[in-house]
Amino acid sequence: MAFLLITSFIWAFSFGLVKKYLGGVDANFVAFARLALALLLFLPLWKPRKTPPALALRLAGIGMVQYGLMYVFYIQSFRFLAAHQVALFTIFTPLYVTAADDFLEKRFQPRHLGTALLAVVGTAVIVYAGWASAGLLSGFLLVQASNACFAIGQVWYRRLPAATRQWKDRDIFAWLYLGGTAAAMLAMLLFSGPLDLRLPGEKWLVLLYLGLLASGVGFFLWNVGATRVEAGMLAVFNNAKVPLAVLVSLLFFGEHADWPRLLCGGGIMILAIWLNSRPDTSQSER
Repeated sequence: MAFLLITSFIWAFSFGLVKKYLGGVDANFVAFARLALALLLFLPLWKPRKTPPALALRLAGIGMVQYGLMYVFYIQSFRFLAAHQVALFTIFTPLYVTAADDFLEKRFQPRHLGTALLAVVGTAVIVYAGWASAGLLSGFLLVQASNACFAIGQVWYRRLPAATRQWKDRDIFAWLYLGGTAAAMLAMLLFSGPLDLRLPGEKWLVLLYLGLLASGVGFFLWNVGATRVEAGMLAVFNNAKVPLAVLVSLLFFGEHADWPRLLCGGGIMILAIWLNSRPDTSQSER
């Protein structure tokens, strides 16, 4: 649990940093750079020869989805949204975590559908006046695609066979960053034009922070922590970063928001996530 909490504090500053300092940098390059730096950080700990080929492919596949595709969608969303909006829209991640877990367990819980709809209502309260904006809708959908990728990767990693636990997480984690870097590089090659990498020093410093600390250390602590808690607790911690990131973006990075709508809609969304995380008593009584 401590790993998840520490990571939430680290990630709270990432949203504002991306928006303020990397807004003019190609999004696919930012995704690639963050994951490449994270990969470099874990290369000294990597023990590829001790990883069975099937497990290596599975880990790389998790990294492609949870990190590579997630970052491609996530960083693109900053073209359309303020940092606090991106942070707020990540509150849907626990709904995807429980949905993915339910799918793999071949079960359907109507309560989760109800809480998802309630979270949508909370979102609508916050951005009611801006839904007509194509940019806002595009940004919202990009964040949801990012959320889904991040949730699927977490659940997938948690469900690795127990036999794989004979290795320490740090010995195999570079496989995930390798897969994520490959996915981001492919997106950059396919969709980005010629890159101008003559960036000011402060932008490179932000990339170093995001790549080494937020992505490198943060994702490692998060996935290790995810294996040590139940799915419901993991879903709750997915949103510990949301109020922190919103406050950091508004107070430290000088963004503006409609506070009454933000508090009202945010309260509805938090209620939805709380209801989503509660145990299903109807199932336990049968």
